[in-house]
Amino acid sequence: MGQVLVITSGKGGVGKTTVTANLGVSFANLGRRVCLLDADIGLKNLDVLLGLENRIIYTIMDVISDRVSGIDALVRHKTNRNLFLLPASQVATKEMVHEEDMKKVIGQLRNEFDFVIVDSPAGIESGFRNAVVGADTAIVVTNPEYPSVSDADRVVGLLEKSGKSEDHILLIINRYRDLMSQKKGMLSIEDILKTLALQLVGIIPDSEEIIVASNRGIPATMEGSKEIHQIFGNIARRIMGHKIPIKEDYRLSRPTFWTLFRAMFRR
Repeated sequence: MGQVLVITSGKGGVGKTTVTANLGVSFANLGRRVCLLDADIGLKNLDVLLGLENRIIYTIMDVISDRVSGIDALVRHKTNRNLFLLPASQVATKEMVHEEDMKKVIGQLRNEFDFVIVDSPAGIESGFRNAVVGADTAIVVTNPEYPSVSDADRVVGLLEKSGKSEDHILLIINRYRDLMSQKKGMLSIEDILKTLALQLVGIIPDSEEIIVASNRGIPATMEGSKEIHQIFGNIARRIMGHKIPIKEDYRLSRPTFWTLFRAMFRR
């Protein structure tokens, strides 16, 4: 039976979908069969980020209505044969999906995959409840900013109220800037951990290459730098139980001399 992860935050714009796509690619690169489930009913972005928007025939709504099975609705990635997507519907609304529907869909998928990763919509209403209901583990994504951390803290409370134990709520810090943190321009890793008190499984830098890759419909873990590959690979391995020091991500997140030089040149 596969493991079901939900990527959530409460606040929109923190990079949940980007994390979902790149983490899915990293698991697939490690030889695991991975299904990404877009639970953002009515909006859908995961297919665009993966470059699969023109290959969609069925959506999660077709599975819920029993038009097709969850397996038949999947879109296989063009180049990574271990990676699959169950798309959201753009014409449906969150109110058309209920918790029992999501349990049914996940039940059809988890026996076929090593990991099912659910991309949760923004907010803490019905879409959030649907996304987390079938998950074994929740991964909270936050940016190193007070509003983002405050929203993440509220989501942690809701996850615990829904029955998730502390051991099954993990943390990823996204868009971290080491230099800005040193200058007290954003929260430090220590500040965030004092507030959230969760197991930290990854620190992802505020990277231009991740943004560029996302806009091209290609996750950065498919063609980005070895540092980005390694950071997401570290996160995947930690979730799988490997003991990789978090300082490894911190080291990879720090800008090199050449990164700073290129940034100065662009200005």
